[in-house]
Amino acid sequence: MSVFDILILLAVAAVAVTLFYGLYTLYRGGDLARSRSNKIMRLRVLLQAVAVVLLLIGFWWKSTHGA
Repeated sequence: MSVFDILILLAVAAVAVTLFYGLYTLYRGGDLARSRSNKIMRLRVLLQAVAVVLLLIGFWWKSTHGA
């Protein structure tokens, strides 16, 4: 496994954990949960962007350097 493979797996796992934590917070309800879940979902979007960028870099790296 290359470094990109590990980073991509970690990024996808972080997105999944953040998604499920955000859904759990929404499920709990209340004003604090609503505010917190909004912040968590924004973090999830940021983590998804990082994962997509890592995927693109990984694809580029493997296409130019062979693997």
